[in-house]
Amino acid sequence: MKKIIVAGIGPGSPQDITPAVMEAVREADAVVGYKYYFQFVESYLKPGCECIDTGMKRESERAEQAFALAEENKTVVVISSGDAGIYGMAPLIYEMKLQRDSDVEITTLPGISAFQKAASLLGAPIGHDTCIISLSDLMTPWEVIERRIEAAAMGDFVTAIYNPKSHGRYWQLYRLQEIFLQHRATGTPVGYVHQAGREEEIVKVTTLKDFNPEDVDMFTVIIIGNSQSYIADSKMITPRGYYRNQSEPTGNKIGQNIMMESFRTIKNELSRQDYPLDHLWALLHAIHTTADFDMERILHTDEHAVASLFNKVKDGTLKTIVTDVTMVTSGIRKGALERLGITAKCYLSDARVAEMAAQEGCTRTQAGIRLAVEEHPDALYAFGNAPTALMELCELIRKGKAHPAGIIAAPVGFVHVRESKHMVKPFHDIPKIIVEGRKGGSNLAATLCNAILTFDDAEQLKPGRDL
Repeated sequence: MKKIIVAGIGPGSPQDITPAVMEAVREADAVVGYKYYFQFVESYLKPGCECIDTGMKRESERAEQAFALAEENKTVVVISSGDAGIYGMAPLIYEMKLQRDSDVEITTLPGISAFQKAASLLGAPIGHDTCIISLSDLMTPWEVIERRIEAAAMGDFVTAIYNPKSHGRYWQLYRLQEIFLQHRATGTPVGYVHQAGREEEIVKVTTLKDFNPEDVDMFTVIIIGNSQSYIADSKMITPRGYYRNQSEPTGNKIGQNIMMESFRTIKNELSRQDYPLDHLWALLHAIHTTADFDMERILHTDEHAVASLFNKVKDGTLKTIVTDVTMVTSGIRKGALERLGITAKCYLSDARVAEMAAQEGCTRTQAGIRLAVEEHPDALYAFGNAPTALMELCELIRKGKAHPAGIIAAPVGFVHVRESKHMVKPFHDIPKIIVEGRKGGSNLAATLCNAILTFDDAEQLKPGRDL
């Protein structure tokens, strides 16, 4: 019978060869393949079975030899590593059958692919939508490969990388990493396996930022996680969602997932991709709240301001946030305040404010800041409405009565707004976040507070923990 069986023999371990492939090899009159792979099947061959090697990178000759033998009424098994249908011989055999108008019967037997074997060694990294990309440009132009990389990164696919490097291809993997870093958080898990299933096997787990392309070679499979992937006990895990659905029936994670997707969208549309992490985190919050990409131009953060204020929260030196109006206080996430032991308060509703304002001839927001400074001189002060309140704080700082841990200057309007923001800039020893010009608002001041309180989620680009 004229027959070709195209069989995947797995990644290289005898234990990973399927029983169906073993049986096909036992019945073969001839086995055609690259000589390196004969060692994995020779113990199953019947006496007299031919082993025909055409050499590496001579796949077309291999296929022609298989057809020539099959047309002599021999049963021929063409072997590929992994799965013969994934960067293997199966497509070529089917194409050649059409080209030759051959009556040879073709059967394909699946094998355990290299990326599946690598995934099992890394943990459970391919638990959700996955794509596979080869970086070999022998058959595919690099321009096409790069478009596919871009699509995979933007689409949040778990991505397996075949043929990552060779002696002549040294830069393509660096370019892939660059593209993924434009669309994924720096802490995205990355796993790679060298010689999966063989004696030389090496398994490593790292992050997208720390991944070093020099650590891999042509015999390495790389798996990049998606935005949900994480590392636990040195294993990569990409959840399918079952645990979340069972443990959080209220659906809180749905809101977080929407926010995460929004942040990825915003990040992709920024004019720059090289902002420092703590400025980026504040910027993403600001644009997410306002849908205004002008924030990229007008949002100013002192160097390390977000990170330093978060560290003050973590070490307990920052315990209070004072706001100019109650709307700012309302917008600060209660879950974050409770989780971190922080109090957020506004003095406008304090009974002493109206009396002080009348006696001292100032606005109620100014009076509120005066009272706040008496009780919390070292608080984080957040302004989203009243420029006069921000100006009052500046005067109290100059008089030595206030020593704020930080200042969020985002009052909105047309009178004294710009001036109030200029007044705060000379205080170089106070970490500041400033929305330049007339723009601002209570919602903006609140979201910048939230950015500080959740800065430990920035590297993973996972906002919304406390929704």
